[in-house]
Amino acid sequence: MLASLILPSLAFLLATDNALAATPIISAVGSKFFTADGNQFYIKGVHQAPSPAFAYQALSSLPCPGIAYQLVSTDPLIDTDQCKRDAKQMQDLGANAIRVYHVDPTADHKGCMSAFADAGIYLFVDLDDFPTQIQPDTPAWNQSQLSAFSAVLDEFQQFDNTVGVFVGNEVLTTAEVSNAAPYVKAAVRDMKAYRDSKNYRKIPIGYSAADVPGLRPMLQNYLACGDSDAERADFYSLNVYEWCADSSYEGSGYSQLEKNATGYNIPIFISETGCRVPRPRLFTDQSEIFGPNMSDTWSGAIVYEWIQEANDYGLINYGPMVDPKVSTDALDGYPRSGTPTTQSPDYGNLKRQWATLSPTGVKLSAYSVSARITPPACPTSTPGGWIVNGNAKLPSVGQTLDSAATSSGATPSSTGSATKATPSPTGGGTISGGREVAGMAVGLLTVMMGFVIWL
Repeated sequence: MLASLILPSLAFLLATDNALAATPIISAVGSKFFTADGNQFYIKGVHQAPSPAFAYQALSSLPCPGIAYQLVSTDPLIDTDQCKRDAKQMQDLGANAIRVYHVDPTADHKGCMSAFADAGIYLFVDLDDFPTQIQPDTPAWNQSQLSAFSAVLDEFQQFDNTVGVFVGNEVLTTAEVSNAAPYVKAAVRDMKAYRDSKNYRKIPIGYSAADVPGLRPMLQNYLACGDSDAERADFYSLNVYEWCADSSYEGSGYSQLEKNATGYNIPIFISETGCRVPRPRLFTDQSEIFGPNMSDTWSGAIVYEWIQEANDYGLINYGPMVDPKVSTDALDGYPRSGTPTTQSPDYGNLKRQWATLSPTGVKLSAYSVSARITPPACPTSTPGGWIVNGNAKLPSVGQTLDSAATSSGATPSSTGSATKATPSPTGGGTISGGREVAGMAVGLLTVMMGFVIWL
């Protein structure tokens, strides 16, 4: 089993060794990310997500910091000049990755993706948007969603610095809606099948979860459990805002996060972090995420967020506020383009933290996944809590799970026109509309940081 996991990955990495660009391709192997040259990849990232509809993440290799990046509600990756300005500033910060929540798959992204690649910055991109996201109260996974997700993957699979994609962000925010989890896992299954049917490289496909105590660790185990790799997520991440001010490993709850994730079989990282109350933001949680207590388990973090706006999480701004009636690109009064100006003291505090953190990691050639390749047991339903039987059959496209299926493993029942997963590479229309980070009330209890590759 160990050989079956390591040897294909080594073969893939060796095959691409002679074709490395500024951003070596990243792969998920066991519970870690690795670059094509065999170095472990840690995320130091930043989110750029304006409060009503924006989000951005930045990611790097080896230790990698990330940033949330969503300057506009439709697609922040089509203005090449702006991407070049931001990529240069992100290099100064020490970020190696960004997360973008919403994109238009029909647009031309070559300029922006090249600008970030030249800066050594990777992309995590969400496949959904407001019309296509899986809803917690009325969950569904249908052909329209599958086609729309596929269109985004079709567009971004061509870029070597696309490091991973999300099938959802904070779909589940309470244990009471855990019956939505099978639809998230079905989306993972079908997007992995689509990726492989198109002979795309194995871009990791995963999920970004709200940090909800009532869902720990059932949701993360559910998405990684089971006998079939085709149904398991390639990675799992949490939006965590627990560490506020100069907290501590025990006091923040990070010790419990580590306990829940120890021995996890797929990469896990923090996909949002950056508690802002009380001020100033010190980002001292980074020393734990990239330090000896967590760096063997966690693959980094993404900080929320890049641009300053009404929610007051920004690391940079594009100038003084303006009248949104006069400047149409300002939306809520905060300019969405221009020369990035750093926000003091947050930008400097984060930059100083990342500059001191360089986890050693492990070389792929020396990495043994023998203790990491066993999936966790699938969680069972619990009265008044997690309500999904982890061993129940997943819904196919167009099917709905009844209560028996979620609690006892019964076969899903069809709502009518259930179809086999046959995503169209051109289906789904234009993906537009900003993706607000779901559940900011929950988000204030969670931390988000990105991956940084330390070269």
